[in-house]
Amino acid sequence: MLLAVSVEEISQVLSSWVWSPALVVLCLCSALYFSLRTRFVQVRRFGEMARLLFSTDKNQKTGISSFQAFAMALSGRVGTGNIVGVATAIGYGGPGAIVWMWIIAFLGAGSAFVEATLAQIFKENHNGQFRGGPSYYIEKGLRCKWLAVVFAVCSIIACGLLMPPVQSNGIAIAFANSVHVQPVYIGLIVAVVLGLVIIGGVKRIAKVAQIVAPFMAVLYIILAIVVLICNYTAIPSVLLDMIKGAIGTHEVFGGIIGSTIAWGVKRGIYSNEAGQGTGPIVAGAAKVSHPVKQGLVQAFSVYVDTLLVCTATAVMIMAVKTYNVYDATTGESLFTSAYNLGAPDVSYTAAAIGTLLGTNLGNIVIAVALAFFAFTTIMAYYYYAETSIVYLFGKGRKEHVAVWILRIFILIAVVFGALKEARTAWNVGDIGVGMMAWINIIAILLLSPKALRTLKDYEKQQKNGEDPVFDPEKLNIENADFWETSHNNQPSENTV
Repeated sequence: MLLAVSVEEISQVLSSWVWSPALVVLCLCSALYFSLRTRFVQVRRFGEMARLLFSTDKNQKTGISSFQAFAMALSGRVGTGNIVGVATAIGYGGPGAIVWMWIIAFLGAGSAFVEATLAQIFKENHNGQFRGGPSYYIEKGLRCKWLAVVFAVCSIIACGLLMPPVQSNGIAIAFANSVHVQPVYIGLIVAVVLGLVIIGGVKRIAKVAQIVAPFMAVLYIILAIVVLICNYTAIPSVLLDMIKGAIGTHEVFGGIIGSTIAWGVKRGIYSNEAGQGTGPIVAGAAKVSHPVKQGLVQAFSVYVDTLLVCTATAVMIMAVKTYNVYDATTGESLFTSAYNLGAPDVSYTAAAIGTLLGTNLGNIVIAVALAFFAFTTIMAYYYYAETSIVYLFGKGRKEHVAVWILRIFILIAVVFGALKEARTAWNVGDIGVGMMAWINIIAILLLSPKALRTLKDYEKQQKNGEDPVFDPEKLNIENADFWETSHNNQPSENTV
C-alpha cells in the first residue's frame, strides 16, 4: 500500500512539472503560429486532405500507402483519450474543456501538418521500410545529434513503457465493470494478442490498423448520434454550457477556467497527438511523391480524432448528464450527476450509452469499443518506440536484440497498466506525452521554414498543372538523403 501511494504521489508531481502552464501556452501558441504561417492550410486544403487518403504510388514497392499511414496514425490517436480522456477533461475542467479540445485540434492540425511534412523530408529507407520522425529531422534538419538521441530515448520510454498502461488500464476497467473479469486476465489477453501482431512488423500493424481503426470509429460515432437523437432537446443547453465554461462565464464552472483550459489542451494533445511527435513517426513511413501530401493526410487525422470521435463522446455524456465535475486543486465537487458516478473514468461514457441500451449492455458495448480503440493505439505506440530503436541502433544484431527487449517490456507494461488505478496510469501517460511534446514542438518551430518552403513548392507545382514531385536541392534543403538519391528516377504519382 505504501508503495502504491508513493507511485501515485510521485507520478502526480512529475506530471504537474512536465505539464506546467508553460507547456500549455507553448502548445497553443505554436499551433496558432503554424496555422497563420501556412495560411490555415488545414482549412484551405480540406477537400484535398480527404482525396489524398486514397492516393497510391504504384511505382514504389517500399513503404506503406497514405491510407495505411493515416489508419496507423488514427489508431494511435483514437484510443482511451477519446472515451476516458474526454471524461477526465469534463470531470476536472467542466464542459468548457471540450471547446478547448476543439481549439487545440483545429490549430493543432497546423502543427500536425508541419511535423508530418518534416518527417517525410528527412525520412530514410531501412531495409525496404521507410523510417522518419522527430529524431531524424532533429539530427538532419537541426544538426543536433544529442537532442535527437534524447528524443529517441524519451519516445522509447514514453511509448514503450509509460503510455501503454493508460490504454490497458481503460480496457481492464471497462471489462471489470461490464462482465466482472479480473483486470489481470484482461491484461494478459491484451498482451498475448498484441504480441502476435507486433511480431509481424510494420506491415502487419498497418494491415490491422487500416481495417479496425476506421471501422470502429464509424460505428462508435453512429452509436453516439443515436444517443444524441434520443436526447436532442438537451443539445442546445449542452452547447451553451460548453461555450460559457470555455470563456469562464458559467455560473458553476467559471471559477475553474484555468483548469478548463489546461485539461482541454492536455487531453486534446493526448488524444490527437498534434505536436507530440508521434504522428510524424508514422508519417515518415508513407510512400508519396511529395512530403506535403502526407502532411495534409496527417492534418486530416487530427480532425477525425477530436472533432468527430471526441465530440461524439463529449456531447453524448453531457446531453444525458452522466458526469461529475471536481475542482482539480481542492478535490471539491462542483457538480454531481444523478447516476451515482465517482471520479472521471470510462463509467461516464458507459453510463451515457447505458441510457439507450440499458446499464449492462451499455457497459459491454463501451468495453468492446474501448478494447478495439485502445488495442490499436498500443500497436501504434509499439511502432513509435520501434522506430526510435531503429534510429538509435541502426541495422544489425544490436537493433534485433533491442527490438525484442522492447517487445517484452511493452507487454509487461500492458499487464502492469491493467492492475493500476486509473489516476496513476493517466499521470504516468501524461509524463510521457509531455516529455516528447517539449522537445518536438521546439524542434518543429526551428525547422518550420523548411516545411513552409516545401508547402510553397507544392502549391506552385499544382498551380502549374503538375503532379508535385519533391526536389530538396531546388529548395536548398540539405540532408534530405532519401529524396536526393531517388528523385531523379522517381515517377510522378499518377493516381493523385
